[in-house]
Parts: sequence; C-alpha cells; structure tokens
Amino acid sequence: MQWLTYALLSAVFAAATSILAKIGIKDVNSNLATAIRTTVILVFTWGIALAQKQVPQITNISKTSFIFLILSGLATGLSWLFYFRALQLGQASKVVPIDKLSLVITIVLAAIFLKENVTLPVIIGAILMTTGTLIIALAK
Repeated sequence: MQWLTYALLSAVFAAATSILAKIGIKDVNSNLATAIRTTVILVFTWGIALAQKQVPQITNISKTSFIFLILSGLATGLSWLFYFRALQLGQASKVVPIDKLSLVITIVLAAIFLKENVTLPVIIGAILMTTGTLIIALAK
C-alpha cells in the first residue's frame, strides 16, 4: 500500500499547485506562467536525478520507452498550457474538477490500450466522478 501514500501526497500537492497557480497567474500570460513553472520542475527533477545518481541509467532506456516518455512529456505540456489558461479565465473550484475528469478518461483509455480490467465498482465510481464534476462545473 506504499503507492497509496504517494498517491495521497500527489493529490495534496496537486491541490496546492492549483491554488498557488491561480494566485500566481494574476496579470501574467498563462503560457509564460507555464514556462516558468515548467523550468522550476525541470531544474527540480534533474536535481533529484543527479543527486540520486540516476542519470547514467539513461543509456539503458529502450527506444520504445524513450519515445513514449517523450510523448507523455508532450501531452503533459499541452495539458499544463490548457490548464493554466483555464485557471486564468475561470474559477479554480470549477476548473480543477473538470481537469480531474482525466481520472475517468484514464480509466477508459487504460481499459482500451492497457487492457486493464474495469469492474462494476470502477464503472460506478467513474459515473459518480463525472456526475460530481458536472454538478460542480455547472453550478451557478
């Protein structure tokens, strides 16, 4: 269950990211704000990889893994650009739940591409998440 601890920490920091970003993008172009944020992440994560002496292992990464990691990075970049623009234009309490529809989309894509088993409780949970998102997003 170690994954659960990391997942919960991820959720806490993702929530903090949303609030800090909403405050930080006031009067700043959303693309520039994303570039600043991404630069911080770049320096931070490479610092960790260097400190843990992981960088030499880069030569062991297969071509397929490298391609998919690059594609994942591009998808992340696009997600952040759209997310920051949405945060700049909308309320964080409405933007973030819609962004988190990625949970439901991930379940669908994992079933299709990764052949992960989707059980009835997962389907019910996905329906509830979608319903909750719509209620929050459409609330006046």
